[in-house]
Amino acid sequence: MSALALSPGLGWRRPTGIDSPRQPEERKQLPGTEYDDSQLLIALRGGDEHAFAELVRRYHGSLKRFARGFCGSDAIAEEVVQESWLGALQGLASFEGRSSLKGWLFGIVKNQARTRAARERRSVPFSSLAKEEESGAATVDSVRFQGGDGTWPNHWSAPPRAWEDPQRRLASLEAREYLRAAIAALPERQRAVVVLRDVEGLDSAEVCELLELSEGNQRVLLHRGRAGVRDALEGYMDG
Repeated sequence: MSALALSPGLGWRRPTGIDSPRQPEERKQLPGTEYDDSQLLIALRGGDEHAFAELVRRYHGSLKRFARGFCGSDAIAEEVVQESWLGALQGLASFEGRSSLKGWLFGIVKNQARTRAARERRSVPFSSLAKEEESGAATVDSVRFQGGDGTWPNHWSAPPRAWEDPQRRLASLEAREYLRAAIAALPERQRAVVVLRDVEGLDSAEVCELLELSEGNQRVLLHRGRAGVRDALEGYMDG
């Protein structure tokens, strides 16, 4: 493992005898900040400490939000992610690229969270949560979708009523906060799928593996979650 260690706040500290980190203004130009994930992985395997700092900068917040779904508090989620970063450092050599680097990191967090939950006996496994989302009841009225003769058959139709300057309002900070709240209010299984697919950008196969869902269940949860968010946004846009 690198001599670079993680502090509780994800600041960097070095053991005695190691030169202090460069100042923030110098780090802006360090290799790694402009890398895509594949380039970043090469740099990480080459022992580039600054590449690891960039990896943490990119994904720490996303991983913590994911861990929060398994843990009892933000503090525990933070500890889980700290442990996961150490696990990622130790496991870099064995990463085979079967999933994206981001998906691999989410998998480490899931395993760490489950280990922590089993140790503390505080968490309910994701797969055992209520499955009312998977019932056969329709989520959205069929009139909300275009028919077979539409421009985009079976896709969402236009809004049912005129919205006043929707681009401007949806671009506002208020709308973004409303969107976050709408996602947070979803049932846990729907929220997890929506966040991983639509916020974090993982593909369906990665989400199914992470959450141990069938492809069919993943589609149902994603559809119902998106519908719930859409309904909440319509309420906001109607004022």
